[in-house]
Amino acid sequence: MAYDLIVIGTGPGGYVCAIRAAQLGMKVAVVEKRATHGGTCLNVGCIPSKALLHASELFEEAGHSFSKMGIGVSKPKLDLKAMLGFKDEAVDGNVKGVDFLFKKNKIESFFGAGRIAAAGKVEVKGADGKTQTLDTKNIVIATGSDVARLKGIEIDEKRIVSSTGALTLDKVPQSMLVVGAGVIGLELGSVWRRLGAEVTVVEFLDRILPGIDTEVGRQSQRLLEKQGMTFKLGAKVTGVDISGKRLKAKIEPAKGGAAETIETDVVLVAIGRVPYTEGLGLKEAGVAMDERSRVKTDVHFATSVAGIYAIGDVITGPMLAHKAEDEGVAVAEILAGQAGHVNYDVIPNVVYTYPEIASVGKSEDELKAANVAYNVGKFPFTANGRAKANQQTDGFVKILADAKTDRVLGASIVCSDAGNMIAEIAVAMEFSASAEDIARTCHAHPTLPEAVKEAAMAVAKRAIHM
Repeated sequence: MAYDLIVIGTGPGGYVCAIRAAQLGMKVAVVEKRATHGGTCLNVGCIPSKALLHASELFEEAGHSFSKMGIGVSKPKLDLKAMLGFKDEAVDGNVKGVDFLFKKNKIESFFGAGRIAAAGKVEVKGADGKTQTLDTKNIVIATGSDVARLKGIEIDEKRIVSSTGALTLDKVPQSMLVVGAGVIGLELGSVWRRLGAEVTVVEFLDRILPGIDTEVGRQSQRLLEKQGMTFKLGAKVTGVDISGKRLKAKIEPAKGGAAETIETDVVLVAIGRVPYTEGLGLKEAGVAMDERSRVKTDVHFATSVAGIYAIGDVITGPMLAHKAEDEGVAVAEILAGQAGHVNYDVIPNVVYTYPEIASVGKSEDELKAANVAYNVGKFPFTANGRAKANQQTDGFVKILADAKTDRVLGASIVCSDAGNMIAEIAVAMEFSASAEDIARTCHAHPTLPEAVKEAAMAVAKRAIHM
């Protein structure tokens, strides 16, 4: 065999898997269909969207908050081309970083469309149409996911865009209609709202952020509405008329009723993502799939065909880059004879709106559905000294603990820095900490994480500053 392992796809799951396998002494190759490594996340997903979220946040802060702090500046002017260049620079630095790590770990790269010809054989079709076959002991499918599409609405990435097109608009639209109130829709809708667009979000369900704690979703919606976003819940977009200068979106109640038409400049379709498994030769190779085109795997990430494994968005579980990374490490360690493992009960989830929305573990909805007795500790940032000083008092920390053992079962944070702060609770949960353990841990003052300590104290109804 030429290689011990070939990884198809070099997104977060794939490239991390390849590097860990190389660290463990395997001869590794990767196959990537793009011209650059990093997958959707680094090229057209996590990294560029966070760059625009950061830049647009500062743009809005300069225009609305500086004067409150005694900083006198003229009204900021948007140079969209330069801002998009800032975003591209972030992408370039990250993808070059992956390329450097591959070279450092002696991982060979093959660019082209990968296809499993059989167990132990991967065909790579290059841009020039030429095909070569690589031999390997093991294959890991890490091809990620693709944009989910709405039937009858064609994405042209100019006026009707996916998350990809929403990252490259050449001007700020006067109005934007976002289809889907999930993570992608709210994040990218936030970017263009800050830059000047009127943003309306249409969601089929009667709430935003399906799957997140109901109370957290409700309060987050209020904050986003306060910022200027409009929500139409329990509604669906059934068609978009592209014949005129402006788009005309037909919107109907999800449960039936009279339709309305909304005119808009851009429609962002953000209804989720689907596993990218097409063209990989999985069916021909005998790899079992489920009804949603996900690859079926066992607890060791093995598929129905010996020597073929799968991780990340192509298997069950949340479509999150860090979940894929942990699976990549786990499968590499399993192939090396070690005990690779992923704790799916402690996978953080973050929505990078402002304020950020982060959660880990179980929500109240899930605990109620499972009939688990629990206690709740909540603490608002209006009572946090650092948040007051920073004028960042929107949001709260919510901790859920087992009513008998006090073990932390889940938590949510709505805060300007929630994405970083949730890590403390994830670590605590990984070590089976109780709320009392967090409450007894000394936190620096004045800091935002003091609110985590206070929420943990609130579980036992003994918060100090509330």
